[in-house]
Amino acid sequence: METKISREKTALVVIDLQNGIAGRDGLAPYTGGEVVGNAKLLAAAFRKNNMPVFLFHVSPSADHKDSLKPMTDHEQNFKITEISDEWKEFVPGLYDPASDFALTKRQWGGFYGTELDLQLHRRGIDTIVLCGISTNIGVESTARQAYELGYNQIFIEDASTAFSAEEHQHSFKHIFNRIGRVRNTNDILENI
Repeated sequence: METKISREKTALVVIDLQNGIAGRDGLAPYTGGEVVGNAKLLAAAFRKNNMPVFLFHVSPSADHKDSLKPMTDHEQNFKITEISDEWKEFVPGLYDPASDFALTKRQWGGFYGTELDLQLHRRGIDTIVLCGISTNIGVESTARQAYELGYNQIFIEDASTAFSAEEHQHSFKHIFNRIGRVRNTNDILENI
C-alpha cells in the first residue's frame, strides 16, 4: 500500500520516550533502545524537512501525586514517590529544543489536558505520525483521541513497543488499522 505524506500537513508525535520508561527492562517486541533509535531517525527526517516534531513525557502534577496511580485491579509497577526529575527527562539525543515542541501530559493520552490539538491546528496539520511507549497505553490512548478529533494517522510499528509482545500486537492488529495506517520507520523515511 502506498504511503503518501504531505510535508505541509504532517507532524511527528512521540509518546513518552523518557529515561524512566524507555530504559525499563521487559519491553517487547522491541527494546527501548530499538524504539528510541527509530524515533531519532524519524525526528531527524522530520526536522530536515521542516516538519513539526512533538515530544511528550508523562509526569504527575505536583498537586496530584496519585494522578498516575488510580485504584485498579492491576498492580502498578512504580510508585509516584520514586519518580525523579531524571526519570521524566527525554532520552539523550531525542529532543532538539531549537525546533521541537516538548509537552507534558498528566494522563495516558496526548490530547487530554494539553495544547497538542491547538498547536496542530495552528500549523494546518491534519495528519500525525505516531510512535512511542507503551503501544497499548499512551500511544493507543493518543491515537483514539486523535481519531475522535478527525486526524489522519500513521502508526510506526517498529518505533513503538509495550510491556509484552501480545499487548503491542493487539493494538496494531485490532485497533490501529481501523483508525489509521500502519507502517514502519523505513516507509516513512522513504516517503518524506
